[in-house]
Amino acid sequence: MDGLDPIVLARIQFAANMTFHILFPTISISLGWVLLFFKLRFVKTGQAHWMEAYQFWVKIFALTFALGVVSGITMSFQFGTNWPGFMEKVGNVAGPLLAYEVLTAFFLEATMLGVMLFGRARVSERMHTIATLLVAGGTTLSAFWILALNSWMHTPAGFKMIDGKAHVTSWLEVIFNPSFPYRFTHMMLASGLTVAFLVAGISAYRWLRSERSAEVIASLKTGIYLAAFLIPLQIVAGDFHGLNTLEHQPAKLAAMEGIWETQKGVPVVLFALPDEKTRSNRYEIAIPKLASLYLTHSLDGEVRGLNDFKGQHPPVAPVFWAFRIMVGMGMLMLAVSWLSVLQLAPWKKDPARTLKKWQAMALVGMTFAGWVALIAGWYTTEIGRQPWLVSGVLTAAQAASSVVAPKIAFTLALYLALYAVLIVAYVSVVFYLARHKTQADMPFGSGMEDTPNPVTYPEKETHPPGAVHA
Repeated sequence: MDGLDPIVLARIQFAANMTFHILFPTISISLGWVLLFFKLRFVKTGQAHWMEAYQFWVKIFALTFALGVVSGITMSFQFGTNWPGFMEKVGNVAGPLLAYEVLTAFFLEATMLGVMLFGRARVSERMHTIATLLVAGGTTLSAFWILALNSWMHTPAGFKMIDGKAHVTSWLEVIFNPSFPYRFTHMMLASGLTVAFLVAGISAYRWLRSERSAEVIASLKTGIYLAAFLIPLQIVAGDFHGLNTLEHQPAKLAAMEGIWETQKGVPVVLFALPDEKTRSNRYEIAIPKLASLYLTHSLDGEVRGLNDFKGQHPPVAPVFWAFRIMVGMGMLMLAVSWLSVLQLAPWKKDPARTLKKWQAMALVGMTFAGWVALIAGWYTTEIGRQPWLVSGVLTAAQAASSVVAPKIAFTLALYLALYAVLIVAYVSVVFYLARHKTQADMPFGSGMEDTPNPVTYPEKETHPPGAVHA
């Protein structure tokens, strides 16, 4: 135990906390907008299945939101316990951004969440819809501030160092730093894809259990159409983000691509085992010049290699493989979503029957595919920043505390055990809700129960079982 590096353990502990935490805001950010879509469709059409979809998914939203809040608290403690040098050196930047997130976003979410979950029978339909809008907007605003800080750590701007501490010279430059637009866009699309496959997967699970109601089909089509729409946008956004990384973080880009020597006409490495001892790739399978083409838009474009950054580049193998897992999962998302769209196309008369069993099973298997892609992408980004916490300003070693390795290892083990239990519990509850959903299931003061003045809408159209206009 004494031989373990406390800095490495502290990094693993923060990574474990961040990995667990990020799973839940990623869902709540976009699920809030999906709930708003369901609500607006109900208000516009009066069709009850849209409210039934809202009532089902608002339960999962509430569970997700709660876990996101609780897991976020432990992260903030670690700034003081494991990384005191971070706030000491760049607290003038990080502190206000974190405070803005709480003041402008979290308070808004927490206040309107009560109305959204419990107030539909007590406020007007319009007010309840506005509450849903504000919760969705609050989650996105929260992501805005957190990603502004994270992006600044990658591409710091708008500050100067005075007596070893960062002082802001322009908040606009701090917030809208060079990588922020690309990182924010990439993350929002990742959130949307995570929710799209969650909604499609759980709906397909219910379809396989012979639930072919209008609500299930509407949710299924919403998830599939959303995924099919977002994945091409994510591919384009990822390309722009990669070009930004090439410009501002060339060492990270070289690790992602497995490029050791600066060269022109760089091949794209499909498979390899990066070896930092020999500073080469073993068992490499590559396509000549393709990396130069998509990185520089020229077959003979020059890309800097890792050997230009000796001692100042990230560990190569984790970044290299995390990037390929992210890209591979993106390609799988593209294939599954577009094949599913062909089966649930708007011109199909009875989408409940046209979906194939194997396709539904594929969608169930992809339920949490967004989490896999998200974590792989996050590891690519964060490990790729090493050895820096703030690029060019503060390294992990400089910010670390003097807590000894055994204490960090003990708390790390407790965190990992607790998070494993909570992840299993969360997934189990989500599928439990899917198995036990009934037409009479009315959660959270929905307004459909036996209340003094329930707000209801009549069906405007009558559809045969299993048919719906999504």
